[in-house]
Amino acid sequence: MEDRVSEPSLVLVFSGKRKSGKDYVTELIQKRLGSDVCCILRLSGPLKEQYAQEHGLDLDQLMGPGPYKEQYRADMIRWGESRRRQDPGFFCRLASRGAHQPVWVVSDARRLSDLQWFQAEFPQQTRSVRVQSSENTRSQRGWSFTAGVDDAESECGLDSGVEFDWNVINEADAPSLDEQLRPILQLAAEAASSSSVNRN
Repeated sequence: MEDRVSEPSLVLVFSGKRKSGKDYVTELIQKRLGSDVCCILRLSGPLKEQYAQEHGLDLDQLMGPGPYKEQYRADMIRWGESRRRQDPGFFCRLASRGAHQPVWVVSDARRLSDLQWFQAEFPQQTRSVRVQSSENTRSQRGWSFTAGVDDAESECGLDSGVEFDWNVINEADAPSLDEQLRPILQLAAEAASSSSVNRN
């Protein structure tokens, strides 16, 4: 792949509904491992960048959490689906361009094709993680159902038919995130350690 310095030792592909806490969990993992060991790949970043470029939109506002992004979300989803039909790995390749750390954390896989691309490219290294929160918890975080968004493939594509390696329950009454992430962090530390041995 172009612009890739080396193959990852571990690829953790995260998915979950809007406001389930995927970004929070993946940033916590990166914080624990360090940015020299772990990078976060956001598939939505290159999608929004390409969409903004082709439609003459403000990328900074499109990347933010505000109403600007929401007014374009449904069309951006349709546009992204069209791109994926032409080339299922298009956004995955863009997101991983330039990644050089031994542990990659994909923070926002939304479709089976996203997960399948990483599994095909890195079959030994890829593990899947689902972040789950109740609708009530997601509502408290600012989520409300939006037709054409929350019932689209971008939100439902990984709801069934996938056996995740780990399920992380991001709820106040669930076991602590530290406890739930312990086996993931241990695997990541081992992958990073074996990577540094192989590079020396």
